[in-house]
Amino acid sequence: MQFIRDIYAARRASGQPVISFEFFPPKTEEGDRTLLEKHIPTLLQTRPDYCSVTYGAGGSTREKTLMIVDRIQRQHGLTALAHLTCVNHTREQVAELLEKIRALGCRNILALRGDPPGGGDFVPTPGGFEYSSQLVKFIRERNGFSIGVAGFPEGHVACPAGKLADWRHLREKIEAGADFVLTQLFFDNADFFEFRDHLTAKLGVNVPLVPGVIAILSATQIKRFTQLCGARIPAALAARLDELAADDAAAAEFGIEYATKQCEELLRAGVPGLHFYTLNKAHSTVQVLQNLGLAGPAAARVPVTPAP
Repeated sequence: MQFIRDIYAARRASGQPVISFEFFPPKTEEGDRTLLEKHIPTLLQTRPDYCSVTYGAGGSTREKTLMIVDRIQRQHGLTALAHLTCVNHTREQVAELLEKIRALGCRNILALRGDPPGGGDFVPTPGGFEYSSQLVKFIRERNGFSIGVAGFPEGHVACPAGKLADWRHLREKIEAGADFVLTQLFFDNADFFEFRDHLTAKLGVNVPLVPGVIAILSATQIKRFTQLCGARIPAALAARLDELAADDAAAAEFGIEYATKQCEELLRAGVPGLHFYTLNKAHSTVQVLQNLGLAGPAAARVPVTPAP
C-alpha cells in the first residue's frame, strides 16, 4: 500500500485532486455487512485514492476499525488510513497497536487526541499521551508510517483560547512529524480559506491541508452532528434546513447541491484534495463526485487550479 504523503505529492505533480472517504465502524453485524458489502463497493466504483476508518471514543471500536482497514486493503486493494487516539492508551499499548497495524500492511495513521467515552473532559491516561503532537512524535520515531492529523478551520471546540491558539497547536503536530492535515467538516468556505492562509502565510506550514466535506442527509441529523463537533451552520443554510426539516429526501438532495457548490469553489481555490465524511452511505457522495466530474480514475479527473 502507498504512503498517503506520496499520494498527495503525486497528485500535486499532475495537478489532480486527491479524493478520499471516511467510514466509521458500525455498531451491529448487519451494519457491518451493509457497509462492507454494499456502500464501500459502491463508493469504490468512483476510484478514490484512499479511505479512512474512525476509532470510537476511548478506543471502543479498536478491533472493528482494524478489521475494516484490513478488508479495504486486502479485498479492494485500496490504501487505508487507520485512526489512532490517545484516549485510554498507555505508550506500551500504542506501541502494540502500531505493530498490529503494521502487520496488516497498513502504512498510514491519523493521529488524534480522541474523545473520552461518554463525553466529558479529556483526562490523560497515566503512562500515555496528553497531546496528539506527542502521539505523532511517538509514531514518527517508529518509522514506516505516513501520519495525518486533524485540523479545525473554526478552532477546536475544546480549545477555550480560540482558533488562533488551536492553529498553533496544529503547527506543533506538523513539526512533530505529521505529513498532511484533514479538516473537520465546515459549511462556509471562508472559514477554510482563513485557516489555510493563516497556516501557510503566517505559521509557515507547507503540508497538504485537505478540506473535510459532508453532504447533508437530513436537517435533524446534521444539526445534532454539528452540535457535537462544534461546526457552525451559517444562517442562510440553517434557514433552508428548517424548511426541509420534515422531508429527509428533499434535505438529502439539497445536501448534494450544497456540497457540490462548496467543492467547486474549493477546487477552484487549489485545494490538494477533498475528504468526504460519508456517514457510511454511498448515494450522496457518489452524486457529488459525479457532479464534479471526479467519479472515475485519477487520470480522468479535472486538474486542480493552483491557488494564487
